[in-house]
Formats: sequence, structure tokens, C-alpha cells
Amino acid sequence: MVTTKDKIVILGADHNGVEIKSKIKDYLSQRGYYCIDVGSHNAQSKDDYVDFASTLGKIIEQGEANLGILICGTGVGMSMVANKFDGVRASLIHNIETAPKSREHNNANVLCLGAWVNPPEVNLEIVKAWFAGKFGEGRHVPRIEKFPRKERPHKVIFTNGIFDILHPGHIELLKFAKFLGDKLIVGINSDRATKILKGNDRPVNSQDDRRALLESLDYVDEVIIFDDVRTTDIVKKLKPDIVVKGDERTAEQIRQMDGIPPEIEIKVCPLLANFSTTAVIKKTQGKK
Repeated sequence: MVTTKDKIVILGADHNGVEIKSKIKDYLSQRGYYCIDVGSHNAQSKDDYVDFASTLGKIIEQGEANLGILICGTGVGMSMVANKFDGVRASLIHNIETAPKSREHNNANVLCLGAWVNPPEVNLEIVKAWFAGKFGEGRHVPRIEKFPRKERPHKVIFTNGIFDILHPGHIELLKFAKFLGDKLIVGINSDRATKILKGNDRPVNSQDDRRALLESLDYVDEVIIFDDVRTTDIVKKLKPDIVVKGDERTAEQIRQMDGIPPEIEIKVCPLLANFSTTAVIKKTQGKK
């Protein structure tokens, strides 16, 4: 989901990158981005790249913007400084091929360029390719969430399911969800709602048994039984910081289907292949 902050781009450069920064600013402004230029504005000055990278890093760390571009002679110093700040995933890019991959695989939100490495026209093409790239989610999500941070966020995480027969896929989902914050609330469908979703022969285990089993896990802080097939009402009631779902749908599809407000973040966890409760039940019954 594109937010207002996603249209803000912080631009920073030392004296080596002033020229290309101006060209990038013009290009992005023409495409509807609001560019905040934190300097330098003088190509003849001998300033320190650290100052501009730090300014950008602080802005993103404080949540005032999501995207940025930094330029110095090689881009190396800028990337080193920017990556010291929480929430910054600065990618040092010297070729067009790498640019979209840094977005798709690494969810890079700051692009670092080398004014000495490429001529302005090539760096501008890199910018175009970088902005054209999108985060691939899927298997990349857990990897990004493992990036070191100064401290884990104090956030309430919500995920849900029937959790009829626990299997490795469930465990991976719950561990991933807990990693995102300091309190994990798990919602489970009531027996009545489960029958509506899965048929009269489900659940195999009662709602009380399912809750007790989940509550025995160290990484689950609270389990709530909700008597509905959708999570719309329970999410509105709990108001978690993050909702975690499996990857059957994209984050935007989940938001629309469940009516999740825009202020609640959605994380999609890739599910383990060949693991599902339905498959487990069929296997115990000798069915393929």
C-alpha cells in the first residue's frame, strides 16, 4: 500500500554528488515525488559525507520518511554511515542490474551512488531502475526482519488461524510473528466458526484444547478465541501494531479482504511447502 511517506524522498550528497543530485531531484519531482534536499548545495565546498548520511539516517529512523538517495565519490562512505541507523537498509549500487534486485530481495529503502564511478546519465538510469523495483516479499520477509536493530520494537503482534493440529508450518509462522515485537496475540476460530470454514468434521481438537496447546509455547503470549470466520472485528478491537498472515495472499489483498486499517502494518510470512493441517489429516486417514 502506497502511503504519503512513500512519495517523500530524502536526497543527500557531499560536494562530489551535487550535480547528479540536482538531476535526480528534477527527475523524481516530475514523477510526483516530494524531494527533501538535505545538502550539500555547493560543488566547490569540501564537506563531509558523514553529515549528510547521518541527517538522512535520522529522518528515516524517526519515521518521517521511507526513502532516500545518497551520493558521494564512491557511495561507500554514505552506505556505511546510513546503515548505522535503525530502519535504514542502504544499498550501494554501481550498475543497473543490481538496482531492482536490491529492492526485490533486500527491500532497500536508501540508494547510495558513486559520482566517480559512473557518469551522471548512468547514475540516473540506476535511479530509474531502483524506483521501478518492488519488494518481492515471500521468502525475503523473514530475512529482512532478522536484520540487527538497536533494540526490538515494543509492539503488539496479532496472527490468527484454526491451529487444529500443530505442524512445522504453524511453528515457523508463530516464531516469525513473535520476532517482530514483544507481545504476540494469537486468535483462533471457535469450534462453530471452524465448522463453517472447514466442514462438519472439523475441528479435530476443541477450541479449549487448541488454546491450551498454543499457550504452552514460549513465544505465544496470549490466545483469544473469536467466534467469526473473519478477523475484521477482532483486529479493530485489539488494534495491534502488526498483523501477520501466511503468504496465500499479498499484504494489500489481506488489507482489503479483512478491512485492516492503514495504520496497522501487515507482514506476510512465507509458508513451509507441503505442510497444512488438511494434508496431515488426509495422511492419517491414508488419503493422498
